[in-house]
Order: sequence, then structure tokens, then C-alpha cells
Amino acid sequence: MSIDNLKSRLPDHAKDLKLNLGSVLGTEGAPGLSETQIHGIALASAIASRHAETLQAIAEVVREGTDEATFRAAQAAAAIMGMNNIYYRSLHLMSDQEYLSMPAKLRMNVIGRPGVEKADFELYSLAVSAVNGCGMCLDAHEKELRKHGLGREAVQSALRIASVIHAVAVTLESEAALAGEIA
Repeated sequence: MSIDNLKSRLPDHAKDLKLNLGSVLGTEGAPGLSETQIHGIALASAIASRHAETLQAIAEVVREGTDEATFRAAQAAAAIMGMNNIYYRSLHLMSDQEYLSMPAKLRMNVIGRPGVEKADFELYSLAVSAVNGCGMCLDAHEKELRKHGLGREAVQSALRIASVIHAVAVTLESEAALAGEIA
């Protein structure tokens, strides 16, 4: 499925999403980011959003426009942050702060060796953390990105991509449910 096909499936009440989707997937609509970074953020966000059609359309764009390392790193960021976001969001929400001082004892080797530039992997992880709603992870990845010299504009662009991809996924999934296509 292409991006144009995905946009055509969005209902009239989501016209803004059609416009935003076209915008955030280009460098003009995502200031501070390279095309490769945009693609990795979009793919990681689509994976985190858990909607097959959205994922397929984004994956098609990414496969055409970037290398295999970016594709794999976006997948890895979505996988590792799927685990970390649950764990660290839970620690943040629990009133017993003692848990924060305890070792996580979760393997996270990919964070140290993601197969792409560290800043790019941090962008993908930030986007997934936004989709998954983990404030602790958002703070941690934003700080890392700033250490790597990325400005607020790049961070904002990554968040904008994640929000649009997720909104498209949610809208298409809800439309399918309303049409009785899924239970």
C-alpha cells in the first residue's frame, strides 16, 4: 500500500491528517532532520502504532528511500522501547520511589550498538516513547539528542512525525471497526 493510497482511505473528518502526513514525511515538513532520520522515525512510529495498513505504507516508503541498516534500527528501536516504555512508565507511575534505584535487569544491548548513528537511534526511540506515552523515556532520549547536538526543532519534528503516524493509524483502525471490518 502506498502513502497516497493510505491518505485516500482517511475519511473527510481527518482531512488535516492527510495534509500533515504528506508534510511530515518530507524534509520541508520536518526541519532539523535528514530524509533518513525522517524515514526511521516514521517506521518506528508505525510499528509502535500497531496498524498493519499504516505500517505497510510507511515500510514501502522506507524501503525505497533508505538502507537496510535504517530499517533494522527502526525495528530495533520499536522493539526495545516497547519493553522499556512499559517498564519505565510503570516505575514513574508507582508511588514507591525505591523501584527507581533498583537495577532493571533487562537486556538493552541494541541501545549501545544500534547499527546506525547513535543520534538517529535516539530519534527513533524518542518517537516510539511518544507513541507509548513514557515520560521518563522521552526525557532520557531528549537529553541524549541534545548531547549529540540536535536542537529542539529536530526533537519537535520527530514528535510531530510520531503524532501524525499514530493519528493516521488510530483513525484508520477506528474507521474499520465502525464499518464492522474488525471486532
